[in-house]
Amino acid sequence: MSGISLDQARTIIHKALESGRALQLKPLSVVVLDAGGHVQAFEREDSAAPGRFAIAHGKAYGAVMLGMAGTAQMARAEAQAYFMAAVNGVYGGQVVPVPGGVLVRDSAGAVIGAVGVTGDTSDNDAIAAMAGIEAAGLQGEI
Repeated sequence: MSGISLDQARTIIHKALESGRALQLKPLSVVVLDAGGHVQAFEREDSAAPGRFAIAHGKAYGAVMLGMAGTAQMARAEAQAYFMAAVNGVYGGQVVPVPGGVLVRDSAGAVIGAVGVTGDTSDNDAIAAMAGIEAAGLQGEI
């Protein structure tokens, strides 16, 4: 299994932020996690709230730990709130089950990490994440 290199993580972040500015989104924060849920890289734009790291991390962490992108997590939370509550208990409250937590897969379809973006609407966050992932030559799952 391949992983997300530091260069790819930096590309993801820079292109996600660039996409956010092009779309005139609010200031974004972007985190890239490896397949084990460890931070590979993080950046927070000027004027982004300082607490945004925890939200970006929670979006990405839930995606990579569950193997389920943010959109699927949100649907699961709406259908089975007890399940996501239990998951959050297991993971110490670190899971934020909304769009903007994007799974990153390699060319064989294996999960190699996740990206979490926060700062604008969850759907816009996911769009920015995908722009970064695609710029890094990887596949994303919203």
